[in-house]
Amino acid sequence: MAEILVLYYSPGGTTAEMANVIAHGIEQVEGMQARIRTVPPVSPVTEQLEDTIPGNGPLYASNEDLQQCDGLVLGAPTHFGNMPAALKHFIDNTSPLWMSGALVGKPAGVFTASTSLHGGQETTLITMMLPLLHHGMLIVGLPYTQCELFRTKSGGTPYGASRLTDDMEIHPLSEEERTLCLTLGQRVAEAAKKLSRT
Repeated sequence: MAEILVLYYSPGGTTAEMANVIAHGIEQVEGMQARIRTVPPVSPVTEQLEDTIPGNGPLYASNEDLQQCDGLVLGAPTHFGNMPAALKHFIDNTSPLWMSGALVGKPAGVFTASTSLHGGQETTLITMMLPLLHHGMLIVGLPYTQCELFRTKSGGTPYGASRLTDDMEIHPLSEEERTLCLTLGQRVAEAAKKLSRT
């Protein structure tokens, strides 16, 4: 089975929910499976705060997870229109993979969540793409053939899946947001499958 790495940071759980839906989309593609990983929070001081293995939830990602994957879906909440420090810290330590070209030619997609509708979803998605482009990855977005992009009143962009999380009781993951998450997972998995045949 080929594997797509779903790598995310989710301090409040909303991005984790998206990651699980994306993983389900990946696994709807025959011969593909999802490997879910997260990253630990960073500290404002230079000391280790987290154990090597988290107490619950997915394992922490390693460079080996990236090297072994056939594709990547990267996600995080929006922090001031950008990815949070924890995910950036992880990516900043992938230079050995960049030097070896380990990710060149692999497909990748991105996803995010924000607490306000205009809270920087699109800029976060775009800034998450930049290091992936430096790694030589092939960016997979969401085409407007997905009619949910026209119907959504909350999250959802052509750059990747997104969601609104201002009040989880009032705004759970909408049907459009869920469908776009599934579709993103499927598209990255399908791209990886096609690329493996070439």
